[in-house]
Amino acid sequence: MSADPQPVKMRLRLPATTANLGPGFDAAAVALNFYLHIEAEPAREFSICARGRDAERCARLEDNLILDLYRSLLEENGRPLIPLAIRMQNEIPLGMGCGSSAAGRLAAIALANHFGELGWKDERILAEASALEGHPDNAAACWLGGFVAASANGRGVHVARVIPPDDWRAILVLPNEPLATSKARAVLPDSYGRDDVVANLQSVAMLGLAFAQGRGDLLHAAMSDRIHQPYRSAICPQLPLLLPLAGSHGVLGVALSGAGPAVLVVAQDQQTLEEAAAAVREALKVMSAPELLICRFESRGANQSDSL
Repeated sequence: MSADPQPVKMRLRLPATTANLGPGFDAAAVALNFYLHIEAEPAREFSICARGRDAERCARLEDNLILDLYRSLLEENGRPLIPLAIRMQNEIPLGMGCGSSAAGRLAAIALANHFGELGWKDERILAEASALEGHPDNAAACWLGGFVAASANGRGVHVARVIPPDDWRAILVLPNEPLATSKARAVLPDSYGRDDVVANLQSVAMLGLAFAQGRGDLLHAAMSDRIHQPYRSAICPQLPLLLPLAGSHGVLGVALSGAGPAVLVVAQDQQTLEEAAAAVREALKVMSAPELLICRFESRGANQSDSL
């Protein structure tokens, strides 16, 4: 009797994400149209051919987020280890608050699910990724696409999703140095006053409706935050310089991208994009020139990518 055939190669396109969007701390995120592209197939031994951002780091076979998690998931679920030849094109900056860890973890889970034939559906995949991330927002936006509000209950994840307005544009303002999420969380207080909590509840309630209804006029208020950004401004110095731009120069709203240090600037449309970008550069002229990564919001998630 012949051996069972191994699963054939798999292709993944995992979008970058920007989370929190101001008040939606650990609860809201939106996908962006730059990606981690992966193609993998069974091989005699592990190999990674990486191109794009941080290619040398992505190509490591040791201390590699994707490979380490892929191996552990197969072992934990009693599946044989299938070495993979991986080709990777990475467009997501590492350590900048653009969802690189969520994309990497979801890639590992998807590969283990495919080559280990685990049979996991979206709910289980998101639950695993959320547990590993410690919060569900980036993982839900990456896997499902669009703007999401997400909550984790035990090991279950509940997600509401809408398609972002097509005309809005995003500018990711990237500083020269990354920031570890652990450091960004360490500066947060253990408790908050009632006024700050109520203000954030008001803002985040508007945030979801602003994205759902295309209400750019609400974004300035909807992206205001009193829970994490005031405490992270000291280690994300671009933020206080860019927050005043909201409501002018075609800028609808400004917030830290995830835990930072990148800053998300939402522009009204393609016509105002150049003015918004110029205003960003002018506001940051006292600092080293940042990289501006101009993109769109992505409605398509990694779970809709083709597999062969």
